[in-house]
Parts: sequence; structure tokens; C-alpha cells
Amino acid sequence: MTGGGGGNYVQQVNRPRTARPRSVLAAGVALAVSAPVALTALTATGAPAAQAAPPAPRHIAYHQWDGAAALRTGSFAGTSARGGRLRIVRPTAKARIGGKPYAVASWTSRGVRPGFGFTEAVPSWEATTPRGTFVQVQIRGVDVLGRLSSWDTTGRWASDDRTFHRTTLGLQKDDLARVETDTWVANQRRFRAWQVRVSLFRRSGSRATPTVDTVGAMVSSLPSVRNVATSRPGVARGRELTVPHYSQMPHRGQYPQFGGGGEAWCSPTATTMVLAYYRALPPQSAYRWVDRRYRQRVVDYSARMVYDVGYRGTGNWPFNTAYAARRTGHAFVTRFASLRGVEHFIRAGIPVVTSITFGAGQLAGSPIRSTNGHVVVVVGFTKKGNVVVNDPAAKSSSSVRRVYARGQFEDAWLQRYRSRGSMRGSGGLGYVIYDGRHHLPARHGATNW
Repeated sequence: MTGGGGGNYVQQVNRPRTARPRSVLAAGVALAVSAPVALTALTATGAPAAQAAPPAPRHIAYHQWDGAAALRTGSFAGTSARGGRLRIVRPTAKARIGGKPYAVASWTSRGVRPGFGFTEAVPSWEATTPRGTFVQVQIRGVDVLGRLSSWDTTGRWASDDRTFHRTTLGLQKDDLARVETDTWVANQRRFRAWQVRVSLFRRSGSRATPTVDTVGAMVSSLPSVRNVATSRPGVARGRELTVPHYSQMPHRGQYPQFGGGGEAWCSPTATTMVLAYYRALPPQSAYRWVDRRYRQRVVDYSARMVYDVGYRGTGNWPFNTAYAARRTGHAFVTRFASLRGVEHFIRAGIPVVTSITFGAGQLAGSPIRSTNGHVVVVVGFTKKGNVVVNDPAAKSSSSVRRVYARGQFEDAWLQRYRSRGSMRGSGGLGYVIYDGRHHLPARHGATNW
């Protein structure tokens, strides 16, 4: 690593053996039931879309455990929820990761039934990891035939990379599901319930403990769709948040060990813009290792802080929100049914980072011709309901602000379909990052916004 980063950057990946735990989610576990969310098809003018049959529903549910009372609904193995945060009390297991010995304790959630058969899940978390510690997040589920899956690891995460390098562990395609970087995906049949387990690791002989403030997951079942009916403009028409402008492009070629900047850094650049909006950027002393000739050096720092050595990139969704939560206090990954949900966040003063996919000519005004996956920040809406974004793919910070047609943007953002054996489109994914001065919009009894 150049620029005084502090030693060699060595990948530490150790694929765990897959084992079925003795406890069975399908038997004797209380399950939370919540109603599904459906997207109503609307034309750009708000009139019902002309079609032979209503569109397939977009089922999305986000559930989290936050605070001592919520955490006590789960089961503890060498951990406690003292002070409202998970922490190690007495390790119950040992592990060897990257050739180094660790003591381990864990917490397992109760089972959750979202009320619909789901095919994907994306866990996210808020944690603090002192040097020599990290957290591991796993998920398992019960499919519609009542079969229990193995535990699959969606991430090993540390806020700092000096003693442990955050990583994902690959597909883990051993039974009922697989892991596609940060997303847990059903192999064949849908799942009816899920459960998450957080393991807290510390170096053997240490008294330090990571702490976990919040853990949750978004589960979804989405129709295969490329073009969606445009939603009617809602509560945020004419409102735009003053989110600072940062471009990823001037960073091209910087720090190859963290992805190399340029096209590869849309996610950390977008996350950095949101942190700047909340005035939650790290102090300059944190990134003094970044070459002083570079502009907006904090983007290089963010790229390092979200880099996934297993994926070899900076686009891991929950790694971005976990980093952001360390700065603002709160962040998670979810999906939205349409831009109407995002409008409630803009009205509450909360920008939303969104993941889009589009082909040539499908998003007029974009600084890039096409993309298989790109991240932009929704910062507001025009009076007509079109989308105002900060697009980090712009050549310079002065051209980051863009206005995209509402219908074109929703097509690029909400699409989710299989092509040549892999999934395309994020299906309406968003990073929700906020601080103590801002409050989440009410869900009004729904499972998502």
C-alpha cells in the first residue's frame, strides 16, 4: 500500500465448514407475521395502467432488532445486551481465521415470518469493532416445504482493516440457498421464514469486545420485470436536499488494492456524499495516508472502509451501510416498492442511495451510456415529480447533479430479472443512512416504506 497505509494488505479468507445446527427454526420458534406490500401500477399521470391483468406484487419486508428489549427476544451464547448492545461476556467457542486464533460468542434471533414466500434476503447491521475483533453475520431459513437450510455467511466485517480485512465468503451453494456477494438467494423454492445469527470474534487472550447496536434484514419476492408502470408523484414534489457533490471519476487509478477508483467507486462516493450531508465525514487525520495530490481524498478513505476482499470491490451493500452507521449512528439496506416510498424519506430530510441498471438510451441525461450496476443518490424531486440525483459518474463535481425522467429512473431502479444465469437489476434497492436529528417516516403498519 502506498501513502503510509500501515503495512501489507493481505487477504484473510477462511471458508467455514457448513453444518446444520441442532436447533430447528421450524419447531418451537415464535414467528412474527406481517402483511405483504404490493405495488399499484400507475401511469405517469396517475391513471390506472391499461393492461389485461394487474402486475405481479412486489413483496418487501424489513425487520430489525434494535435495543436491549428487542435483542432479548433472541438467544444468547456467551453474549449479553447490556447497555442495549450485543457484546461478549464469556466466549463459548474458538475459531482459527486467517491463521489467527479467536474466541467467539454469538446471538441468534427468533424466527421471522414475513407473511409471503420470499426468494432473497439482504442482512445489514450497525456495529463497533475495536482492533483485533470482528463480527460475522449469517442467515438461514425454512422453505415452503418446511425444510431448514444451513447457516450461510453473508459477511465478516470490521470497521478497521489494520488487523482484520472485511470479507464475504463466496457462493456457499450447499443446500437450499446460496450467497451472491451480499444477497442470500433461494436456489429453487421460496422461503417462508428466516433467522439471523451474529457471531462476535476477538483475538484469543484479549478482553476487547465488538458491540452490535442493530441487526436486521430485508427479505423480498419480486416479479421478473424490466419495465414498470411509472408511479404517481407524491409528497416530495418540488423538494431537493442540499447534498454535497462528489465525483468518482477523478479517482481513476487510485489505490488498486481498494478497487482502483473511477468506475469502481460509485458506491463509496455516493456514501461519502450522504455522510457529507450529515456533516459526519471522518476527520482529516483519519485519511492522512491518502496522497495529498488527490482531490476529495475522503472518497479514497471511504473506498478503503467499505472494501470487500472476497468480492474484490467496494460495492458490497451492507458493508457500505455498516461503515456509514459508524459515522451517523444509523444505516441499513432495504428495497422500495416505488419512488413514492423514497419521497417520504426526502420529505423527512433523508437522501436515499439507490442502485440502478440500464442499457443504451434508457436513461436520458446520464453521464454513462449503460451499466450493469451503478449507484446514485436520490436528493429530491422536481415539481413535476421527476427525480433529482447526485450521480457520482459525472466527470466532475460541478456536473454531479442530474434530473432523470421518473419513468426511466424507475425502470432502471426497480427492474430485477434473470439473464444468462445471473440476476440483473437491484429491484429497488436503497441505502437508508440517517442521524439522530432525522427520523424514519412511519410505515403505517406496512412491512416496508
